[in-house]
This record gives sequence, C-alpha cells and structure tokens, in this order.
Amino acid sequence: MNTQDFLQKPVRKIFFHYLLPSIFGTMVTSIYVLADTIMIGKGIGTVAMAALNIALPVYNIFFGLGLLFGVGGSVLMSIFRGKGEKQRADACFTASFLLTLAFLAVSMIVCTLYMKEIAWLLGGTVETMPYIMGYLPYIVWGMGAFFFSSYLQTFVRNDGSPKLAMNGVIAGGITNIVLDYVFIFPMKMGMGGAALATVIGSTLTVVILATHFFSKNNQLHFTLKGIRLSDLRDITVNGFSSFFIEAASGLTIFVFNLQLLKYVGNTGVSVFGVISNTAIVVTCLCKGINQAAQPILSTNFGAGKTGRIHEVLALAVKTSLIICAIPVVLGLIVPDLFTYIFLNPDAGILALSAPAIRIYFTGFLMMGINMVFICYFQAVFKNGHSLLICLLRGCVLVILFAYLLPAFFDVTGIWLAFPAAELVTMLIGIRLTMQTVKRDRKKN
Repeated sequence: MNTQDFLQKPVRKIFFHYLLPSIFGTMVTSIYVLADTIMIGKGIGTVAMAALNIALPVYNIFFGLGLLFGVGGSVLMSIFRGKGEKQRADACFTASFLLTLAFLAVSMIVCTLYMKEIAWLLGGTVETMPYIMGYLPYIVWGMGAFFFSSYLQTFVRNDGSPKLAMNGVIAGGITNIVLDYVFIFPMKMGMGGAALATVIGSTLTVVILATHFFSKNNQLHFTLKGIRLSDLRDITVNGFSSFFIEAASGLTIFVFNLQLLKYVGNTGVSVFGVISNTAIVVTCLCKGINQAAQPILSTNFGAGKTGRIHEVLALAVKTSLIICAIPVVLGLIVPDLFTYIFLNPDAGILALSAPAIRIYFTGFLMMGINMVFICYFQAVFKNGHSLLICLLRGCVLVILFAYLLPAFFDVTGIWLAFPAAELVTMLIGIRLTMQTVKRDRKKN
C-alpha cells in the first residue's frame, strides 16, 4: 500500500485492512511473556512465577526502547511522505535506526555491569532471587532482539507490509511456545530455558522482518543526507509516549509488587502475575488497534486531511470499546478461569484472585480509550497531550492510588488503583480530544 492509498481510499477499508494483521502481530508479541508465565507457573511453581513478575519490567524497558524510536521515527516518516518529502522521510528512518543502536549499546553495558543490583531494586527477595538470576541474564544478553523486534515491526507496517510484520511475530511466537515447553519440561532447564526460548523467538522475528529490505515493496532506504539534530529530538519526543506505555507497564508491576509484598506477601505477587499477564494481552490488543490507525492518521495529518483523521479516531475508539469489553465481561463472570490458565492454585490463591480480577479488569475499558487518545495525539504531533495522558495513567495517578487507597481499603485498594487511574485519565483525555477536534474543525 503506497502513500496515495492512505490519502484516497475509504478510511474504513484501510483501517480494517490494517487492523487484523496489526492485532495478530501485537497479540503474538504478548505470547512471548504469556508462554513464559504459563510454563513457569505450571512447570516450576508459584515462587518462580512471582520471580518472573519481578523481572518483567526489564523486558518492558527493552521492548519499549525499540518502540520509542520505531514509533517516533515512523510517525515522522509518514508525515513527510504525506507531504511528498521522500528524502526527509528516509532521513527520519535512518536517524531512528542510529538512535536505536546507540541506546542498545548503552543499555547492554549498564545492565551487564549492574544486573544483580537491578534485580534487588525490582523487588527481589531471598526466596525469589535464585529464580530471577536464572532468568535475567539471558534477557539482558538478548536485549538486541527485543529492541529490533519492536522497532522493525513499526517501520515494516508503516511501509505498507502489515502481513509481513504479522507473520514475523507469529513465527517468533510459535517458536517461543515450542521451545518454552521443550526447555522447561523435557530438558529441565528451568528459568534459563524460558528466557532462552523468548530470546530465540524474538531473534527469529527480527530475521523475518529484515527480509522486507530485500522485497520489491520496500520503500525504506538508509541515507545520511538530510539528517538534522532536530530530527533526533523530534523522534525521541514523539516516540516517548509509546516507550512510556511499556515502561509504565513495568512501573505498575514494580509498584504493585512492592505493595503486595507488604500487604499479603509472595501469594499476592503470584496473583498479580495472573492479572498483569492478562493485562499484557489486553494492552497488545489496544496496541494493534493503534498500529492500524497510526499510519493513516499520520499520513493524512501530513496532507492536511482533517476529516479523514477524525473518522479514523472514531473508528479506533469504537473498536477499542468492543474488544476490551470481552475480557471485562469474562473477568466479572468467570474470574477463576484466568487463575487456572497460569497456575495450579490452592484455596488461598483463589480466595484472593477472584475479587482482585473483578475489580482490576474493569479498568480495561478506560485503558483502551486512553491508548487511542495517546496514538491520536502522537500521530497529529501533539506530543504534550500524549505525554500528559501517559504520565497520568502510567505513573502519577496509578502510584498515587496504589499507595493512597490501601490505607482505606487494605489490599482491595491496590486492585482499585488501576481502574481509578484510568478513569480519571480518560476524563482528562476526552476533554483534550474534544478541544483539539473543535480547533481542527474551525480551521477548516
């Protein structure tokens, strides 16, 4: 699909052409974490699953840094293509690639030197540290696969090849599942086996995505001509919201783990492992919706086609509400279903998990809308608005409520923190979106 297709074809047709490949791609990305969680919970035990949940923020950071430069660069690339400035588009692609390499090198050095300190900082305990240190080294040494998996997915998709992006992620996800089983059960490799399976799966995804550069549909070209310092700044600023979605997920896991250790111990962390891994799936569904919308939004923004932008926004919000309603309904009706997927639970875990799932899952509806707002503001280059929504939902409000509400509602307050933060953020996001849409209509 070329630039003119984004500008001329019916919006609904383009959106749904991109939607299924995008959702399949992001959903399979979640399988990397889910496969580890299920195999570890069933094959190694509850404490090992708690250890995995403690180590997960590291994975979120690596994947998020790839998105930082992938989304930041691809949005700018699409905008310049919409304006007909091909060389500037290629310069943005090249600049984002160089930034990814630089941050990968720095992250590798820091994480290798301070790996054990990072594990303790994330909430490692005497009981969980052996499991964490069995898992974390492989994730750190294989971080390049996570960086470039998320980075290349965004550019390949924006370059008109959503099916290749989907196929690459699916192949990696299936490989990860198979190797998880082989390494954990027959080969008894424990936490290290689960981590190694994840790295191998992600590496295969990167290899498949890289074949796009040799296809006849490739419009991505490296060039040092036309790269400006302002491009590096704009890529970083514009992509920061996407990075923060991943980082905030890790931050939420970190804060909740600390609070749950304080109120109910490792059992609470294991229960939150069930919730947070389900949340990863829902978040990936929302990312799929956003990734379907983003290239259409950015290209039409570059061409100044406001009406098409608003049409995509409305489609994305409606789709998000429909999709996010499914886990909410299931969580309210059959909460134990999710616990049994990940664990072999005892009576104590079931007693804690059922009310926790019912409360926490209600926040998914608001989360889906908030993530559409973030995508919309990124695509139309209102970085302040997208960053504000990210900070509110992923940092300021969720931490505030996670520490404030338990003082009144005990452990129930911890589960309430997520839906409360998403609700307040959604109300602010609605206000900002209405103001932006109103101003756009006045201009036209």
